[in-house]
Amino acid sequence: MLTREMLKSMPANTIFATGIMLDNEDGLNMNNSNQELRWCAVRGGIDDWAIYCHFADKSIEWIHHYGDKIYDEYNIKRCVLCNDEAFARYRH
Repeated sequence: MLTREMLKSMPANTIFATGIMLDNEDGLNMNNSNQELRWCAVRGGIDDWAIYCHFADKSIEWIHHYGDKIYDEYNIKRCVLCNDEAFARYRH
């Protein structure tokens, strides 16, 4: 479970979680394409964070720099379990 203390202890731009989920209602529903999406959670320049995703054929580094940011609370929490204090630090 991600906490604010964990965010504070990470260096800026740390990719601290990654995964692959299907783009559908049971996975990470971005466009409902039913294709695999790769995602990465990244700590920001301050103790904030965001998750980026794109099709799974892209590398984590590519997704970190060019991927689509996840904005939906449901999708965010499906990727990274976090407490309320850490979620409040999510960069929408």
